[in-house]
Amino acid sequence: MTARPRHPAPVPPAPGIRLDAPAPGWAIDADVVVVGSGVAGLTAALRCAAAGLSTVVVTKARLDDGSTRWAQGGIAAALGEGDSPEQHLADTLVAGAGLCDEEAVRLLVTEGPGAVRRLIATGAHFDTSPETGEIELTREGGHHRRRIAHAGGDATGAEISRALVEAVRTAGLRTIENALVLDLLTDAAGRTAGISLHVMGEGQHDGVGAVRAPAVVLATGGMGQIFSATTNPAVSTGDGVALALRAGAEVSDLEFVQFHPTVLFLGAGSEGQQPLVSEAVRGEGAHLVDASGTRFMLGQHELAELAPRDIVAKAIMRRMREQGADHMYLDARHFGAEMWEHRFPTILAACRAHGIDPVSEPIPVAPAAHYASGGVRTDSYGRTTVPGLYACGEVACTGVHGANRLASNSLLEGLVFAERIAADIAEGAGGADGDGGGTASGTAPAGAPVPVAATAPTVLPLIDPGARARIQRIMSLGAGVLRSAESLAEAARALEAIRAEAEPAPGPTAPAPAPGPGSAEPLGTRSAPDPDTVSGTAKPAVPGVDAWETTNLLCVARVLTAAALEREETRGCHWREDRPDRDDRAWHRHLVIRLAPDRTLVVHRTESTAFPPTSSREHQP
Repeated sequence: MTARPRHPAPVPPAPGIRLDAPAPGWAIDADVVVVGSGVAGLTAALRCAAAGLSTVVVTKARLDDGSTRWAQGGIAAALGEGDSPEQHLADTLVAGAGLCDEEAVRLLVTEGPGAVRRLIATGAHFDTSPETGEIELTREGGHHRRRIAHAGGDATGAEISRALVEAVRTAGLRTIENALVLDLLTDAAGRTAGISLHVMGEGQHDGVGAVRAPAVVLATGGMGQIFSATTNPAVSTGDGVALALRAGAEVSDLEFVQFHPTVLFLGAGSEGQQPLVSEAVRGEGAHLVDASGTRFMLGQHELAELAPRDIVAKAIMRRMREQGADHMYLDARHFGAEMWEHRFPTILAACRAHGIDPVSEPIPVAPAAHYASGGVRTDSYGRTTVPGLYACGEVACTGVHGANRLASNSLLEGLVFAERIAADIAEGAGGADGDGGGTASGTAPAGAPVPVAATAPTVLPLIDPGARARIQRIMSLGAGVLRSAESLAEAARALEAIRAEAEPAPGPTAPAPAPGPGSAEPLGTRSAPDPDTVSGTAKPAVPGVDAWETTNLLCVARVLTAAALEREETRGCHWREDRPDRDDRAWHRHLVIRLAPDRTLVVHRTESTAFPPTSSREHQP
């Protein structure tokens, strides 16, 4: 491979913070460990293995239990006649509301068609036209062309997951299922040296252990479980973002949480994973209506029901407020039974399971948390600000999605950037200078001790699992679709109260509490108020999966709330009722956040929409 230009960039110091957990009782060695088994994780693992790297896949549940299999709509790529990467780029930039990294989007849309074809070669089967045999392409919100490839009507994610899992098993990759990742392991120089993890249940390994590897790929998915109602599975507790923060990595754009406009409404107070009613239903001609049957999206946007998701979600919320309703309706009765059964069998079954028949009645819908547009900040090869740590898929912030993800770009992002990560790791293993990514040659010898950092890490007090529902309600009320300075400040205070309950009682020399959320501080690079210095009297929770997950949820919730409070405008899927206008003069830029060694949140506003380099190896693609 040709050498890539390097640009100097400071790497933030690793804070040396870890979860309260037992020391690893077992360890295995690899060149690469991939955490996550969705489209991003399994693609990265397969490409790394194909390059001759010893690769281990760690996943929180079973290999096919991640978010990918829940994807109904499809995967977007310029595959159809008359379409082009430039048109796909234009639609993505519009949806991203001015905050997309245009070069990252260009990589996505130009490399996307080839990545989809390689996915097909791996074994994925997409629906094809019976007349031409070509892939059948549909349309979704924000797209001006039919460019969405789907499988099984509305079971695209399940088919992609099936194909990739089968390929992983055929290739004989080592996998560790039912394992919660805990923390990043680093060596004395601060480089990635593997992960610690806890295996739940029976298997070759059990309890807390370690995978020693000089390259770690985070593909842990989203964080939708920080809200009461979400389309995300129960495993989506923000583990990857929380791990990265404790390891010293930067995160960005976490305030931009996409709320899917059309989630099956199961009644006021419904919590947990809610059934999704895919955007593809609107793409095929379904109408959004209120209780009187009025199509309220007409006149709201040139694409009406096919406007970008943030616009549709806001319109639904406005109509609900105007009418004092807790849901709207999606009317697709004109599809007829045959189309429902052929094109949307999964959605039809889910609706009927809850007593609703879309063939004969409108579907009650309301917005629910769906997708995190932000995450762990990376460059175009998935490198984070921690040497040897990569991220891809929903856990990452590549700059592709900006302030609002374009429908069906998520699976494509996972494919494209996973391939780029594997290429970078393979190059590093083949002799690149390795100062910002890639692997060291070889692995630690069997039986070698688990790597340790130069200084002893700070042990983070765990949050009692009983606080999980409280965190979710706080976030839904204060940082949901509708936000304001008041609601966000109240959410920050409530989250701080939960965190304070876990802190040991202060000694006689304990520091005074830091200022509370909302205190006046200069913008730009600053330290956010430090809720972690407030001490309580309750005992920390006992180490275990529920406590570790709840601690991760609280960490991510605090960062999201801090970012949403800081961004004083409305843009994309971040809707501030008290700041209803988009403010390009002050906010046409990103917020970058990291966790300092003393556990304060360091918030930096970039000077432009361009992200600073992640490492001294960062290059132009």
